[in-house]
Amino acid sequence: METYSDNRLVVAISSRALFDLEESHRVFTEEGVDAYCQYQISHEDEVLKPGVAFSLTRKLLNLNRLERTNRRVEVVLISRNSADTGLRIFNSISHYGLGITRAAFSGGASPFSYVAPFNADLFLSTDPQDVRRALDANIAAATIVPSQIVDSEGDQLRIAFDGDAVLFADDSERVYQEQGLVAFSESERAAAASPMVGGPFRHFLSIVHHLQSDWPEDCSPIRTALFTARSAPAHERVIRTLRAWNIRIDEAVFLGGLDKGAFLRTFGADIFFDDQTEHCESTRQFVATGHVPHGVANEGG
Repeated sequence: METYSDNRLVVAISSRALFDLEESHRVFTEEGVDAYCQYQISHEDEVLKPGVAFSLTRKLLNLNRLERTNRRVEVVLISRNSADTGLRIFNSISHYGLGITRAAFSGGASPFSYVAPFNADLFLSTDPQDVRRALDANIAAATIVPSQIVDSEGDQLRIAFDGDAVLFADDSERVYQEQGLVAFSESERAAAASPMVGGPFRHFLSIVHHLQSDWPEDCSPIRTALFTARSAPAHERVIRTLRAWNIRIDEAVFLGGLDKGAFLRTFGADIFFDDQTEHCESTRQFVATGHVPHGVANEGG
């Protein structure tokens, strides 16, 4: 029996993150389960349009076709559909030639419980509650934010991250939220030589870093970037932390509070992960965005 190896990246993705299911979801919310089931069955030969995370998924799976790769990427479908209503989803997967062979159809119940048995390193969903449960289980996870951006140019996979409460713990963000910018800057300057604690996406970034190591740095099919509201002098701790983790990040942009959207469009991100909803509302106009409901900015929400 096949088991998961340490050199495999596993991404669990919901059907609504992968495909545009808004019309069928409207039928479900307005007309109920029976109407939804009938709708899906009667339309099962109609190919679904790509969803917000489709381009990311396609590029992840395309890594398996490259000659130099020594590590396998697997995408697993996680869906609230039944196997019966899910047939349309698999028909669409086949139409687009996506190499997705494993799936869990939970028949209306939350499919989250299947994420851990699949050994998922990343979980992408449109359900905030399932995403929070994944983060509580120490699985990198994000809520895919609605967007008109469903495709990106080029073949290179480009993944962008926010810093505090995403790649790093939210300790520094707490200082900023509770004591202000001056106290934050002084705290980061004093702790510049002390690496930060890892946040919910540290493990995922580490796996991506190891995937990148299969190719020379100047011709890797994967490129990563950090887009943070930090500025000097708070930049130094970020650089020293990544150095201490022995993790490469290809680009780092210290924005000093500037809006991230246009910068992410310049980078050409296939996905951007951020913990703050207001940032996500801005960036989703430019790139596919995943909200990470973690840390002080999401407490009480």
